[in-house]
Amino acid sequence: VCVHRVRSYGSIGFVKSKYVCVFDKSAVKFSHQQRLFRTSAVSCGQIVQFKLSDIGEGITEVTVKEWYIKEGDSVSQFDSICEVQSDKASVTITSRYDGIIRKLHYNVDEIAFVGKPLVDIEIDASKGVAPEEDVVETPPMSHEEHTHQEIKGHKTLATPAVRRLAMENNIKLSEVVGTGKDNRILKEDILNYLAKQTGAILPPSPKAEIIPPLPKSETVPAAPKDKARKIPVPVSRPIVFSGKDKTEPVTGFQKAMVKTMSAALKIPHFGYCDEIDLTQLVQLREELKPLAQLRGVKLSFMPFFIKAASLGLLQYPILNSSLDESCQNVTYKASHNIGVAMDTEQGLIVPNVKNVQVCSVFEIASELNRLQSLGSAGQLGTNDLTGGTFTLSNIGTIGGTYAKPVILPPEVAIGALGKIQVLPRFNGKGEVFKAQIMNVSWSADHRIIDGATMARFSNLWKSYLENPASMLLDLK
Repeated sequence: VCVHRVRSYGSIGFVKSKYVCVFDKSAVKFSHQQRLFRTSAVSCGQIVQFKLSDIGEGITEVTVKEWYIKEGDSVSQFDSICEVQSDKASVTITSRYDGIIRKLHYNVDEIAFVGKPLVDIEIDASKGVAPEEDVVETPPMSHEEHTHQEIKGHKTLATPAVRRLAMENNIKLSEVVGTGKDNRILKEDILNYLAKQTGAILPPSPKAEIIPPLPKSETVPAAPKDKARKIPVPVSRPIVFSGKDKTEPVTGFQKAMVKTMSAALKIPHFGYCDEIDLTQLVQLREELKPLAQLRGVKLSFMPFFIKAASLGLLQYPILNSSLDESCQNVTYKASHNIGVAMDTEQGLIVPNVKNVQVCSVFEIASELNRLQSLGSAGQLGTNDLTGGTFTLSNIGTIGGTYAKPVILPPEVAIGALGKIQVLPRFNGKGEVFKAQIMNVSWSADHRIIDGATMARFSNLWKSYLENPASMLLDLK
């Protein structure tokens, strides 16, 4: 009888004679005898193929940049497995299981595809397997158990970071309504759910704590300025002459640039240039820099440029819009998500500051500090790099005065800011004075934006920067 029951499992190839001697008819009477025998056959556990999940934005492939684990390592839920880079952002992949890494399916710098196995993880068979993963080696399963897993097959879409945030705040993802693609639950959905709960524990705010300014007698003296003209020093890099041509694949942010610029140059660009006298703004920034440093924030000119642009977009919302592919509908964006082009070792990236229309200059500066730190480390997330509605590119940090910026679709306008130069200008009395001059170059989608609109927006933006105190009248 025992041998007959053993042979009913298709996964068992043979039975040693000593096993037959151990079992008798009395053992067969136990209802759980089948499960006991099956467990002994898979004491090593189950091996699950952990697939690369959809990370959004239509991304189908990524480049594996770094492995944080190796074969044989033990991992727990939410432990970092690897870092991958798409054509939009760098993403850290975390484990969904407690187990042991048995196989890495890719080497560093290889292309991994969404929906394909990333690693094989051996987990404890008694803890079960998530329905969306493929089991490579599993114990036999009765029909009843298989049907039960199919019923539980409904899955909630959320990134590991969102799952961790929900777990830390004791939130069931099934109770949260997802607003992302295919009802994916986003971080904002978790935060909105927390805001509605009494006594919910919110994650620490990334914004710097506001510290009131010290009395004048206690103010920190400003560091002496180095007025010597900065001379650019060439970066010394080892020059290697191999004598052979080298071919490399286009990957990462460079691949994104190819795709984006190919689409952008289908847009008829309209250009407009002007110069701005920043003399008053330079003085104002020098006064505010020590106060910003006390709050732990580095204050550059860019927060003023961004805030002035947002105030201008309130008057000319057509510049904060998008045009559909058929050129039949214009969508006016409610949020001013203003992008800032950054030159990094990974290439050109354009993260954006979200909801500038409701942010102060200090809050914009704080967010810029965060984006610049992440950009330098190559750790900007998809949320930081997507959703932009208007862009400013500060070419002046490298050098240059005028440029011809290319629009980033689906946006309809972009501005390039030149370096600030000390130049002679005439005042109203005809007297020559020393002025801080910056040039700006605008590009706009000439299908929906005419030259007059671009000029009027530029003039309004210019007036805010030349008379920074006037921004106080329109700040909300």
